[in-house]
Amino acid sequence: MNDSVELIATLDVGPRILAYRKHGGFNPLNIFEDQAGTSGETVWRNRGGHRLWTAPEHKVKTYFPDNAPVEWEQLGECHVKLCPPPETSNGLQKEIEIQLDSVGTGVTLVHRVTRIGKTPVTLAPWALSVMAAGGVAVVPQPEMGEHPRDLLPNRNLVLWPYTDMCDPRWHFGKKYILLRQDATRGPTKIGLPHQIGWSGYLVGGVFFLKRYAWDPEANYPDNGCNLEIFTNARMLELESLGPLTELGSGESLEHVERWELHDGLGTFDAKSEQQIHELLQPILSAPGSYFAKVNGQLS
Repeated sequence: MNDSVELIATLDVGPRILAYRKHGGFNPLNIFEDQAGTSGETVWRNRGGHRLWTAPEHKVKTYFPDNAPVEWEQLGECHVKLCPPPETSNGLQKEIEIQLDSVGTGVTLVHRVTRIGKTPVTLAPWALSVMAAGGVAVVPQPEMGEHPRDLLPNRNLVLWPYTDMCDPRWHFGKKYILLRQDATRGPTKIGLPHQIGWSGYLVGGVFFLKRYAWDPEANYPDNGCNLEIFTNARMLELESLGPLTELGSGESLEHVERWELHDGLGTFDAKSEQQIHELLQPILSAPGSYFAKVNGQLS
């Protein structure tokens, strides 16, 4: 922790980050209480929180049971590395480095995957944040263009077989794509090659946001996705992905996320793009902020 926030990771299973909040504040990460406090299971448990997977998704390989104790190493002030037992059946070793800024809410997470098998494998690092129920995901879109000046497409959308475009939880607006978590509805998911490189989640008066890289020359999984958003009746996931990379024995790759937390935002209409835009505008346009520099179209 620092003077602004605390971040809690368990050493019983994982690596899993269970909480990220201002002192005494609301935790936007979802923890499944019916799976909390247990370990040693022979099958994978979601549990909630933040985790590291690899893509593309596979019915067996992806759901390796990360239910054993995690080793940790202190690398500096507010800087630790979490290392679970190796995934011997997959030939992988995963690690997450967590470094809190000395001041403010900023957190840098380095997700690292090392090939410990003998033969090369192609995969992408996949960082998944399980968010608390009752909020709305916010994904900024490129600035609107006009016809006939802008003749070429500037965005792609990837759909999963269970995604219904008429689902009322989705809002495809001019400034944002919004996805509302709803306890009465089942799974839905989209992905996209997201050049803007940030997305967030509004819940409990808190705005959780994550930043991630976009490389136009890279080959991303799932038809080119570096961002995927999933929800079901229990939670919502913000998922960033790195490029597909061939890893030889002993080689590693890294995927970095940057988190921030903003509170005191009050209530909002999860279906109103304009209200959410007005709520976030002071954050996005604050003098000297990252967002003011790269997202001038949000003024």
